[in-house]
Amino acid sequence: MHLVALQEWSTADIVDVVERSLRLKQQPSDYAHALTGRTLAMLFQKTSTRTRCAGEVGMAQLGGHAMYMDWRHTNFGLADLGDEIRVLSRYADLLVVRLIEHSDVVRAAAVSEAPLMNGCCNRAHPMQALADLMTIQEAFGRLEGIRLTYVGVLNNVCNSLIAAGMKVGMHVTAVTPEINAAADNPQLYAAAEAAGLLQRAADLGELRAAVARCDVVYTDTWIDMEFFADPAYQEEKERRIRLLQPYQLNRQLLAGLDVKIMHCLPAHRGYEIEGELLDDPRSIVLVQAENRLHSQKALLLKLSGM
Repeated sequence: MHLVALQEWSTADIVDVVERSLRLKQQPSDYAHALTGRTLAMLFQKTSTRTRCAGEVGMAQLGGHAMYMDWRHTNFGLADLGDEIRVLSRYADLLVVRLIEHSDVVRAAAVSEAPLMNGCCNRAHPMQALADLMTIQEAFGRLEGIRLTYVGVLNNVCNSLIAAGMKVGMHVTAVTPEINAAADNPQLYAAAEAAGLLQRAADLGELRAAVARCDVVYTDTWIDMEFFADPAYQEEKERRIRLLQPYQLNRQLLAGLDVKIMHCLPAHRGYEIEGELLDDPRSIVLVQAENRLHSQKALLLKLSGM
């Protein structure tokens, strides 16, 4: 069993990981030796804080071992991806791959002899969405019927929230005047809309109405982290900021609203979200970040057949 995208998983499997995550958070010592003798290999083309730390710390807390591999310091860039994954999956019991291209994650999963998890690609971020579901379940005591408004760029995180919502009955309103071309997934959106669990919007009037009726408001970076400080991307960065500045989550937009505020981090304070909102009493961003650890541990256990 692999995790490439949540739309490939059943509702039962997703709910199982969420419930395991909550148990692990409450009773971590019960699982202290669950993965003794197991190794997690983590292959990353993209930089990471939460995914890497959750993998390394999580495996240690479960009694196992994590091995981090920077793509640039391996032969993955020189050899056939399938050949190298076949070898790696014979060394390790579990794999996390954080690759740029979704097609590479799909290919890696097709040949891996060990359970493989998509740690983020340009189309999906399923591990983040599982932690988000855990955080929402923890905050509200339910998933079905929750109304989440996502604001900003339609990207990999938004896609995985839509897929997650479709599986657990959570309604997602995506206010996304900008789309990352690599993330665009019309088949996913059509299925979610047909289920009555996705509403897409773009203008400011729709934004105000959506946040006024939601339980959770969620945003993510407007510019992918690898491009934020890239001089070659400066013109595109400035264009996106001009377009998206009116969609910033800020105190004025959320004034008087009883909503939980979420962001998958890292955040650019003053861009997609006003810095004060990250520290607002309504913010569950740090809980959400912490829950990456508990959720990833639950996923490791599930894929290990535990």
